[in-house]
Amino acid sequence: MPDERTPLPKTSNPATAAINLAGVYFLEDLARFTEAEIAALHGVGPKAIRIWKAALAERGLAFASDSSP
Repeated sequence: MPDERTPLPKTSNPATAAINLAGVYFLEDLARFTEAEIAALHGVGPKAIRIWKAALAERGLAFASDSSP
C-alpha cells in the first residue's frame, strides 16, 4: 500500500528543522497544528508559513482552528 501522505514543500533549513523537531514531516501532520503554534517555533518565519498555507490549501487542508476565545 503506497504512502498517501504529502511531503512538505521546500522551505528554509531552519524552518524545516523546527517543524521536524515538532514531529511534522508531511502536510497532513502540519494540519494538526494551528498557524500560531507553527509560527511560534524558532526558525519559522512568515515566508515558510505562506508556503505551507498555500500547499495545505492545494490539498484541501488547512491549519487547525485556534480554539481560544
